[in-house]
Amino acid sequence: MTRLRGAKLTREVFFVSSVVWFLIFLVGGLVLAYQRVSLLTATVAYGAALFVYALIGNGSLPWMIVLWLVLAALVLLNIDAIRIRFITRPFLRTYRRLLPSMSQTEKDALEAGTVWWDGELFTGGPDWEKLLSAAAPKLSAEEQAFLDGPCEELCRMIDDWEITHRRADLPPHIWDYLKTKGFFAMIIPKKYGGLEFSAYAHSCVLVKLASRSSTVSSTVAVPNSLGPAELLLHYGTDEQREYYLPRLARGEEVPCFALTGPRAGSDAASIPDTGVVCKGVYEGREVLGVRLNFSKRYITLAPIATVIGLAFKLYDPERLLGGDREDYGITCALIPRNTPGITIGRRHFPLNVPFQNGPIQGKDVFVPIDALIGGAKMAGQGWRMLVEQLSVGRCISLPSNATGGAKAAVFASGAYARIRRQFNLPVGQFEGVKEVLARMAGHTYIMDAARSVTAGAIDGGEKPSVPSAMLKYHLTELGRLVANDAMDVHGGKGICLGP
Repeated sequence: MTRLRGAKLTREVFFVSSVVWFLIFLVGGLVLAYQRVSLLTATVAYGAALFVYALIGNGSLPWMIVLWLVLAALVLLNIDAIRIRFITRPFLRTYRRLLPSMSQTEKDALEAGTVWWDGELFTGGPDWEKLLSAAAPKLSAEEQAFLDGPCEELCRMIDDWEITHRRADLPPHIWDYLKTKGFFAMIIPKKYGGLEFSAYAHSCVLVKLASRSSTVSSTVAVPNSLGPAELLLHYGTDEQREYYLPRLARGEEVPCFALTGPRAGSDAASIPDTGVVCKGVYEGREVLGVRLNFSKRYITLAPIATVIGLAFKLYDPERLLGGDREDYGITCALIPRNTPGITIGRRHFPLNVPFQNGPIQGKDVFVPIDALIGGAKMAGQGWRMLVEQLSVGRCISLPSNATGGAKAAVFASGAYARIRRQFNLPVGQFEGVKEVLARMAGHTYIMDAARSVTAGAIDGGEKPSVPSAMLKYHLTELGRLVANDAMDVHGGKGICLGP
């Protein structure tokens, strides 16, 4: 009986000891993983623990053999040549076979822009002090004066009811004011007659206008976003800049940029629109040029544009450009509105908001080779142009418009909740409405902070492609949530178009 009890006690002690040592190894491994220690440090720690276990533990022989084999494997993994040959290289080879092939277009999109503080998010331990120590963006005296002067005056001039429900357009005096005061020239350098504002000032102007009229803010956003002016500044020839930029700055030319089509939206690289290099007659003489066929839609400012920025796929079957390839890929060109073969002027009415937006079609449109942005040497470089400059536009236009709309919604909802009374109390005193107003304010604060810090990064020389995509999505989504909450606060009043 005593022997049985002793054997049972021994088994219990062995079991408890095994559990304790298992937990020691498990917790130790988790701590090392959490601390992200090096492989060498982890190997030394594991070896030390195993040595102690071998001295005072009571593990069985098979179990000890397994543990020592694990240590041997860890030691071998610390030798770079062995690790690369037997683990890393075979793993990468298998992984690459499983991945779909990547086109040059996709590579260009991934490599576009710069890595800003967002790179810290992928380290596992972001340096928040680096972000917090960045200088807050500020307006110059000139930019502040524009915001307090022409921008404020424009907001006073706007009658959104007249624009939306009577004219379905901006009145002539507002069009004239936008052109003469430089609202279409915020990104154009002063030497070409533009305002040359910072990205932060550009954003602040759009926020202010969006809080007054989404029609006006959308109209102002497009010429200052990805389009002819932006592309000319970075890739245009000297002749193109000298001709177009002063005219764009003065409002003599109204630009639009035709990228989206019936079959190509977010997947812009799949556009079916074509341009074939050939010889043709232009203004009475035979020149080398491009014959275009295209169909675009959802193009803001298209119905009133005088110059069209066009993205298409360029082909040179006769090798007239002197190269050895036929398919050049996406290319960008500037085309005057009155070029024969272009159909333009019809309008879309997105949710009946009357900013100028519509389709463009072109059939057998011939333009000289000089119409390519940057000239013949930039043939096939259109996709690179777009993805390199898209990050700036995405950081400014839609995020700023969404933020301005959210600010207006918070202002109007807070005021309405104060003057609307039920049960002898302002509805803003009820807990349910308070909660919604607080949520609206929080979302708007996030939106304003995000667009400010990212605009500051652009002014610091960055082209934050990843933050710009995040900003465009999340700020428009937060704007939608704020709008939904505003509708809930206003109730029936929120869906009434009349007084």
